[in-house]
Amino acid sequence: MDRPDWDEYFMKMAELAATRASCLRREVGAVLVKNKKILATGYNGAPKDITHCEVTGCLREEMGVASGQRHEICRGVHAEQNLVAQAAFHGVKTEGAAVYCTHQPCIICTKILINAGVDKIYYKNAYSDEFAEKLLEESKIKLIKY
Repeated sequence: MDRPDWDEYFMKMAELAATRASCLRREVGAVLVKNKKILATGYNGAPKDITHCEVTGCLREEMGVASGQRHEICRGVHAEQNLVAQAAFHGVKTEGAAVYCTHQPCIICTKILINAGVDKIYYKNAYSDEFAEKLLEESKIKLIKY
């Protein structure tokens, strides 16, 4: 029997969430977990009831904006942001939870996850952001490469 351990299981769930992404640049998924229970999921894409980039096109791509720059002109909401928003919408407490992400969180998502009170962040694909890593270290949140 080839049964996945918990970390593998939750990372696969994050990868499954990423399949719902509507971003043209990168598909990202995230899962919020506490006591081996999934509390919320998120993926990157436009806010609810807003037309997705797959229909409108990617403004950042059209403008030649590099990855990690000018987040404010993107229609999309990051997976981690959607994860915390979904938890808030449903009244789910995020404090002490772990997050499994397909990609290392950017600085904006890092700050949101710090304020959400998560204890650990597992990620699969590197998205090196030295400032984000420094803030996580200072906040004592464990950043774990899966």
